[in-house]
Amino acid sequence: MDLQLLHRLIRTTTGIAASSFFTEIHVIGGEDCPKDIPIIVTATHHNMMLDPVILSHTFPHARILNYWSKATLFINPIVSWILYSSGNIPVDRKSRDRKVLLKGTMEALQKGYAVALFPEGTSYTEPRIMQVKDGAAWAALEYNKLAQNDPEKKKSKSVAVVPAAIVYTNKTKYRSSVIVDFGSPIFMDDYVEQFSSEAEGAPRAAVKRLTRAIEKQLVETTINAPDWNTLYAARMARDLLWVDERSINLGEYVAISQTLVDLFSTPDPTPNFKSVNRRLLEYYSLLQSTKLTNSVLSNLPLPRTLDPNRPTPVPSRLLTLLILLRDSFVMLLRIPFFIFPLVMYLPVYYMGRVGARLVKDEEETQAQNKLVFGMISMFLTYPAAFFFLWSFFLYTRVGAVMAAATLWLFARYHDTMINANYEHAKRLLATWRVLIGVWGPKRWDLSLPALTPYMTPVFPKESEFITVKAPVVPEPDLGSVEPPADLPNPKSRRKPSSRRIMRHVLRARGEAVKAVAELFEQLRLQSIQARNSGGVRLKASVHLAKIYGGVEVSVKSDSEAEGATGQTKEVLEGWREAGEVIAFLKERGAKVPQLGRSSEYEAEWAAALTSDAEFEPGN
Repeated sequence: MDLQLLHRLIRTTTGIAASSFFTEIHVIGGEDCPKDIPIIVTATHHNMMLDPVILSHTFPHARILNYWSKATLFINPIVSWILYSSGNIPVDRKSRDRKVLLKGTMEALQKGYAVALFPEGTSYTEPRIMQVKDGAAWAALEYNKLAQNDPEKKKSKSVAVVPAAIVYTNKTKYRSSVIVDFGSPIFMDDYVEQFSSEAEGAPRAAVKRLTRAIEKQLVETTINAPDWNTLYAARMARDLLWVDERSINLGEYVAISQTLVDLFSTPDPTPNFKSVNRRLLEYYSLLQSTKLTNSVLSNLPLPRTLDPNRPTPVPSRLLTLLILLRDSFVMLLRIPFFIFPLVMYLPVYYMGRVGARLVKDEEETQAQNKLVFGMISMFLTYPAAFFFLWSFFLYTRVGAVMAAATLWLFARYHDTMINANYEHAKRLLATWRVLIGVWGPKRWDLSLPALTPYMTPVFPKESEFITVKAPVVPEPDLGSVEPPADLPNPKSRRKPSSRRIMRHVLRARGEAVKAVAELFEQLRLQSIQARNSGGVRLKASVHLAKIYGGVEVSVKSDSEAEGATGQTKEVLEGWREAGEVIAFLKERGAKVPQLGRSSEYEAEWAAALTSDAEFEPGN
């Protein structure tokens, strides 16, 4: 049991699968993580089974992590051995006696093990961390008290809590990236005296303090927005500022994203802010509806005209056809070098898509299903390929080694080649859809009332297991045009036809780029004008404000909070100067569009608006 062989096997196997699914798994911190004392790892939980896979795969010093499981599963001796060996410890969730509830945890910690749990209590998809429960704090402090008071356990070492934030660049998408940030260990020295006090409410107060310390680190290492609209607008701005989605340094991905969230959380930082927000949400929603990405569209020579006084051009039919022919030719040149990996992995890709469709309304479960279904397909495909190759070597021992080595090299070749081929395939598909949309007559385009539902973001399904409910967010103001009453609910809408919506997508892209250019230009001008008075202040998360700006203390009433006492409390509010925010983003690679700047493609696209007329009926 102590060897936990199954856990090591599962960690190795799923780690290889996760490394194949994601382009990069970037680890931050972990240098201070204790090697040989009992620890409790508290991790964020927003991607179901992938969270423990990533956590176990990346944990410092390759320590075995033991996860909480239902105590009733350990009744059968065989199942019990399997669970223990695979890194699970029993937790009697129905018991109100903490000693019974945490018995398995105490035993694991006494052996010096690392216990991992998810203090949010469930996997969910929300724009911010919604809840951090007290279970980890109770377990840490109860064990610390037990180790100090029991004479037989005086040699037991004190426990430490290690927060771990798992952030996905796009948690549902194949070949996206993951950032794992291991925080500073929290030792119990600051909480022991209060927890051991006999004063009424002292132990619970100590637990709450420790929980807040855990939550603070998790919040500071993740991306948190007040609502979905703010998060989506910030995401869209980030995608426009970093056209190549892999050009952002993953070590600064969270700080960059949170800076943009803070910017779009600031109430009306510029006179045109509502218009900017609306344009970004419209473009984000259209991409969401068409399942396209800005990075794919930006890899095409689409219009980059940023002058707000000129209409956004739509590509001419001839040029779009030339782009399609060019991309098709490039793909044909690449396919011979990738045809064998493509054919062998087709069942894996297909089964992954099937798994995702089964949970299309559960964003936090899609990647899990893709990985599980893909692994099942690989367990069937690779043995078949091994015996096929072995047959060429006449089923000899040397042949078996050569067949296994060939498969290993083949897997490495696939992982090396997949990124470029995957991007080319997405670009070819996008070019084809642009061609269909541009070549159709304008009368095929969706009317503005019919388009309106596709310009409203669709929010993920709310988890029923979250005890803290998100605030009700009003729909963004998209104008005075109301959609017809018989249109389907936006949450159940189908993917629109390319021939009817692609012109709208391209125009929305141009308007979004212009909006971002205008936003940063106004922030720059306001900063210059207000330089003598300290500059223009933007809202900032407190942990970022402490580094790049400043923090103010304000007094607010808690009368609106649940169970409020009507008392006042001090609240920290952070701010950053607008000029500093712009410099911060530019230093990290943001390509802020400039108003009125011509592009190398402008001449090619100048005739775009008139080219459509040649194909209109009656011309």
